[in-house]
Amino acid sequence: MRQCPPHGHSCSVSGPNRAVSVFWSIRIHLNLMTQAVILSAYLSFESSSWPPGGIKAQWKLAIAAMSGQTVTIPDDRAFASFKAECLCEEGWSLRYSKLGITVWSQDLEEGKSVHKIKCQMVCKDVSAETMYDVLHDIEYRKKWDTNVIETFDIGKLTVNADVGYYSWKCPSPLKNRDVITLRSWLPIAKDYIIMNYSVKHAKYPPKKEMVRAVSLQTGYMVQWQGPNRCILTYLAQVDPRGSLPKWVVNRSSHYFAPRAMKKINKACLKYPEWKQRHNPCFKPWLYPEQTTLPSIPLSELSIQRAESLEKIDESSLAETQDREADSD
Repeated sequence: MRQCPPHGHSCSVSGPNRAVSVFWSIRIHLNLMTQAVILSAYLSFESSSWPPGGIKAQWKLAIAAMSGQTVTIPDDRAFASFKAECLCEEGWSLRYSKLGITVWSQDLEEGKSVHKIKCQMVCKDVSAETMYDVLHDIEYRKKWDTNVIETFDIGKLTVNADVGYYSWKCPSPLKNRDVITLRSWLPIAKDYIIMNYSVKHAKYPPKKEMVRAVSLQTGYMVQWQGPNRCILTYLAQVDPRGSLPKWVVNRSSHYFAPRAMKKINKACLKYPEWKQRHNPCFKPWLYPEQTTLPSIPLSELSIQRAESLEKIDESSLAETQDREADSD
């Protein structure tokens, strides 16, 4: 069996592997995106204030840069701002903390419907490299994640930026959501960042059976904590484009988000063995020469404005007895 080089080294792939359908981008993780959608709708009825200091200013600058009229690819400053906000402790309201998993929320501005959530998990027996691979490997996610409806890549922008479509199941009886995002990723020393924001593409308009959510900025930070240990932080600023029922809100921070984090951790534990049997050297997120995605110009994209999308009211929907068949 071929041995893959460690992260940061070249891996040459030829022959049949070149014909493999290349899915080298990860969309917003479905369960955590659901969590972001839920808390965003709920927190519009609450208010809190930003902490004073530079983190607020840095975050607003990053959001402003990605909410202009022109689509741009995040630069080093945007990644630095995202990392700083992941590490910031001030101004967050604690929602859940148990067994190494913590969930916080934060309002951006009083009276606005868009808010931020942050989930963090200490991962024992999982390396930062494995976590990064699992977050990228779309083929593996199809094996362990039951809520993905459809995901595909539209095209690449640079060696570490692409555009893709992603749709996922929401808790019944809510309508399912989808997004089109510009995603970029960057290793920083031994840590990794993956982040995205919503864009529009003329060939992929909103679907009647879906609610198109808007990611203002969403992403992951994976922190190296040793050869076999890491910390995963998920940070999201999302507009769900709808009012959600209270029963969904009540379960969001205490069930949906922690459960999603646990599923990621379990998937990481099983990934090395799975990957050894499924194209072990095929990792386009590490080796961009492996991708066959077409290049697309930024001119084909525009910023997805939340106000241009339909906003639905699901606040009166009753809870059903539907539950996912898989368990934690």
